[in-house]
Amino acid sequence: MQIALYQPDIPQNTGTILRLCACLGLAAHIIEPAGFPVSDRHFRRAGMDYLDRLDWRRHDSWDAFESWRAAQDHRLLLLTTKAATSHLDFSYRPGDILLLGRESAGVPETVAEAADARLRIPLQPGLRSLNVAMAAAIAAGEALRQTGHFVQLQSAQGAQQ
Repeated sequence: MQIALYQPDIPQNTGTILRLCACLGLAAHIIEPAGFPVSDRHFRRAGMDYLDRLDWRRHDSWDAFESWRAAQDHRLLLLTTKAATSHLDFSYRPGDILLLGRESAGVPETVAEAADARLRIPLQPGLRSLNVAMAAAIAAGEALRQTGHFVQLQSAQGAQQ
């Protein structure tokens, strides 16, 4: 399972999502341009001491990311408030990429059209959206539950004790 961030705006949210990926063993992708400098040095300065345990990649542009994804043959699943399908009603696969848009603007329609599926997290009526890091954790949790990833983590943890 992987998480991709499309042109993230807020470094704290990005850091939180990268920490989530490191702790759960997910690959992370940052699709630039971001609204802040994206580098090992900047994340380390922000206290991202999990960076050494993180499998992450920067993509210079949406086109670069799409070229990489096409070569890898991964499905792209966009989390959006505009989707009809709940994240709970979708069948995930281990190589899927969960894509989250910019905090300020989501993703452009051309990016949304490239997604293999558009998924939403059900919310209380009248409320607009969750924080992007919270949305990433909720959707990743369901995807990892469905694919048996947590069972693998639990087994690995038990073997260490």
